[in-house]
Amino acid sequence: VSIPASCEGGLRWFLSPYTGPSSVDLIRQCRGPRLGKGSASASAAAPAPGSDTYKGWLFKWTNYLKGYQRRWFVLSNGLLSYYRTQAEMAHTCRGTINLATAHIDTEDACNIVLSSGGRTYHLKASTEVERQRWVTALELAKAKAIRMMNDQSGDEEPTSQSDRSEIQGTLKILISKLDDLSTCNDLIAKHGAALQRSLSELEGLKVPVEGGEKIKAVNERATLFRITSNAMINACRDFLDLAETHSRRWQRALQYEREQRTHLEETIEQLAKQHNSLERAWREAPTLVSSAPSAPTTNKGSERSRKEEASDEDEDTEYFDAMEDSPAFITVTASESTQHRSVSHRNPCSLCSLFMYSLKIQRRTHIPDKPNYSLNLWSIMKNCIGKELSKIPMPVNFNEPLSMLQRLTEDLEYHELLDKAARCDSSLEQMCLVAAFSVSSYSTTVHRTAKPFNPLLGETYELDRLEEFGYRSVCEQVSHHPPAAAHHVISQRGWTLWQEITIASKFRGKYLSIMPLGTIHLQFHASGNHYVWRKVTSTVHNIIVGKLWIDQSGDIEIVNHRTKETCQLKFSPYSYFSRDVPRKVTGVVADSGGQAHYILSGTWDEKMESAKIVQSSRGGSGSEGKQKMVYQTLSPKLLWKKYPLPENAENMYYFSTLALTLNELEDGVAMTDSRLRPDQRLMEDGRWDEANSEKQRLEEKQRAVRRRREAEASDALDEGREYEGYQPLWFYQRRDSVTGETSFVYKGGYWEAKERQDWSLCPDIF
Repeated sequence: VSIPASCEGGLRWFLSPYTGPSSVDLIRQCRGPRLGKGSASASAAAPAPGSDTYKGWLFKWTNYLKGYQRRWFVLSNGLLSYYRTQAEMAHTCRGTINLATAHIDTEDACNIVLSSGGRTYHLKASTEVERQRWVTALELAKAKAIRMMNDQSGDEEPTSQSDRSEIQGTLKILISKLDDLSTCNDLIAKHGAALQRSLSELEGLKVPVEGGEKIKAVNERATLFRITSNAMINACRDFLDLAETHSRRWQRALQYEREQRTHLEETIEQLAKQHNSLERAWREAPTLVSSAPSAPTTNKGSERSRKEEASDEDEDTEYFDAMEDSPAFITVTASESTQHRSVSHRNPCSLCSLFMYSLKIQRRTHIPDKPNYSLNLWSIMKNCIGKELSKIPMPVNFNEPLSMLQRLTEDLEYHELLDKAARCDSSLEQMCLVAAFSVSSYSTTVHRTAKPFNPLLGETYELDRLEEFGYRSVCEQVSHHPPAAAHHVISQRGWTLWQEITIASKFRGKYLSIMPLGTIHLQFHASGNHYVWRKVTSTVHNIIVGKLWIDQSGDIEIVNHRTKETCQLKFSPYSYFSRDVPRKVTGVVADSGGQAHYILSGTWDEKMESAKIVQSSRGGSGSEGKQKMVYQTLSPKLLWKKYPLPENAENMYYFSTLALTLNELEDGVAMTDSRLRPDQRLMEDGRWDEANSEKQRLEEKQRAVRRRREAEASDALDEGREYEGYQPLWFYQRRDSVTGETSFVYKGGYWEAKERQDWSLCPDIF
């Protein structure tokens, strides 16, 4: 259809820049019935901005037995309340949380975490869209509750009355501008739909006469659409200009408050460290407990998890059928009326001396922030599918400034569990603490998606905490292909730990599987109890697209080879469809005859608890036809709880307090120590380009040494001579009498060499 001459002027005007009335005047003229707040087309479930009440179903975490349960939630007047059913709203409220003081967080696509004071709600929506609606409603209600609280405490407001009036005026203008943008958006949608209908009619025309009329209608629709679009653009510009002007003033005021807060937090941090060192030192030194008789106290019960603290409605006893994917047992809590505990009096003089000693040792509490370098992981990994991760040349951009030897040493983060286990009279209670220790080694990995440096052959790492915590640790890279590290720890508090770990890894395209191969040994000096276990598989997800996240899955069997007692731990893999708490770990401690004595439960990133079994019985059949055991237990007892991460951890590779100190320079270490590795040091300092160059130099140096050894081995073979090959400096290979496996164990000499400062036997690897 040809365009009549009468329409050409209209089209030229439509394509020309808009120079008409201002955006606000135009909006006032064009505004018709609003489509947002009161429109029937708006989603009935979506929270309207400014709405005082919002209701709906959410799944709420109750406890490890019941998991997530469906609850009716009501958001009103800044308070979030919940009920088992809608009918309960008339008579029974199961719990309420004040949003004015609450922290709102989102864990994944459907989860919401609300925490206020000592109470925490873990909630899950049915869909991601529903979750976002709730989050929007909660944020709006929280903001309104805070405003109301500030208005009620006007005498405590630090700003003057004139400043408050100015801020209120500015907020009203911003709200007005935002309302204008919303109106423009509605008009664009309305006129755009009308324009589309006109164009559709135009395509079906057959009569030329009708064509002119329809094209004229199209021109009018397009003109109106053009005006509205320009109005929206101008309104956006006005809104942004106003926001930028006032944001500068707010930024200056905010900067001053941040500086004051930082100063206060540094002071509090020093006090908290001193308190923590004093408390930990007292717990780990049994000789400091006075001989005064202990006074009985009321039973406080075991420490509940954050998720269970909010489970007000679950105090009554209920029984549920086991879920198909649940472990092969169910636990029921028994009465605690006969349980009593006692506390020991502390010796003030001894505590004072410990406090003074803790002030002498100052470890660093921060490292340089991680630079914001962008690099596409998929561009490197797409050509490496199916290969060993250790054979893939990777830039330091994907690393963290620690070596695998230092990551291995991080297993000692919660060494006090072993100190406590060494003092246990019961081997079954000792097994519970050993199991908690085996789980605690994964707690630092929940946010640690970066890859540690592959150690060079002969690289070592020592951690000497003899004066502080009574132990010494040394690691050595004993093999390069496959990469294997040997580790030995001895403690003056009654235990020795050793392990050899070989990392096998495969890149599968969407995820990366890391399989630690090897056995961990732990022996207690007084009892001779010898525990052996292996690690589970770690999986890094979303390699191609999305946010990287780590999961641990598999089974761990811990065996006490002296008493034949066992502990079976199950790390449940994450499932989007499961109602179980993420990162769940469950376990059973049994004697040599297979009789269960303790139930273990918790998560590998937060805490572990044990509950003593008082009665067991056969339950219903599971999905595989096996009968499930129902255990009646006493109240759970806290075994281990994760330390909070340091402040600003998200900008420091999510390092724990211990991890921040691992690469700190120390005097007298071996010349092969990971602290002295130059590329790793450059990366920590934020000089990544130099670190990449240095990493290539070190790897090429190592390849040259390997080629030389291969040539020497070939010459020896041609001459009929024996060639010994590379031998580690501090470890040697032997067959273990307990497991029958061949592994590298510590042969001694390292700490003596450090005492003499004689590192002449160390190779030049850096």
